[in-house]
Amino acid sequence: PCSAAVNLRPGAEQKVVFITARVHPGETPSSFVCQGIIDFLVSQHPIAKVLRDHLVFKIAPMLNPDGVYLGNYRCSLMGFDLNRHWANPSPWAHPTLHGVKQLIIEMYNNPKINLEFYIDIHAHSTMMNGFMYGNIFENEERFQRQAVFPKLLCQNAEDFSYSSTSFNRDAVKAGTGRRFLGGLLNDASYCYTLEVSFYSYIVGGTAAAVPYTEEAYMKLGRNVARTFLDYYRLNSLVERPLAATPKTR
Repeated sequence: PCSAAVNLRPGAEQKVVFITARVHPGETPSSFVCQGIIDFLVSQHPIAKVLRDHLVFKIAPMLNPDGVYLGNYRCSLMGFDLNRHWANPSPWAHPTLHGVKQLIIEMYNNPKINLEFYIDIHAHSTMMNGFMYGNIFENEERFQRQAVFPKLLCQNAEDFSYSSTSFNRDAVKAGTGRRFLGGLLNDASYCYTLEVSFYSYIVGGTAAAVPYTEEAYMKLGRNVARTFLDYYRLNSLVERPLAATPKTR
């Protein structure tokens, strides 16, 4: 986990961004996206420094390590699709979910912590580009606010598609992290599934599909991290290199 609490000003409210990945072992691109997020956040990049000073990032990069080890596509060692068991995870059968859920609930109940984002990273076998799934709420204003982050991400990442981003509450998705935590957390929290194509992305205004590479997945991760700078309006705090002095004749 990458925790930035040591960087925060003493007594500062902790705004937490919780990120999980690889709950489905075969969705390998999710690990590269998550790697991009982690590498950027721990780097010396001026934006990363500002993010560490204002936000706390909690990252569980692999929710299904036994499934990954075995080469499973979707299930854990015991044959469970873990992303359908968030409602009541067993410490014995779904230990990673149980541990992460306990941590999230502890943070949610801590008055000094605001759990503001939960993002679960997946890979998609039929769709192109990166895109998000969000939740549907009766409160129109909350529903509109939820669209802000993916819209900002769309401006930062050429491979992210806002038109493919959708908000749903299908019964079949009820046990997913995004759906369950969207119902558990308060209306100041945003829960998303971040999906990225196994194959390619199409840049707006063109028709050619660009194959994804490991580096392109990691770049999407870096752009996800950078988008928090825009979301929290921290841009003015980034140290910029001094402009070169124009040569005079």
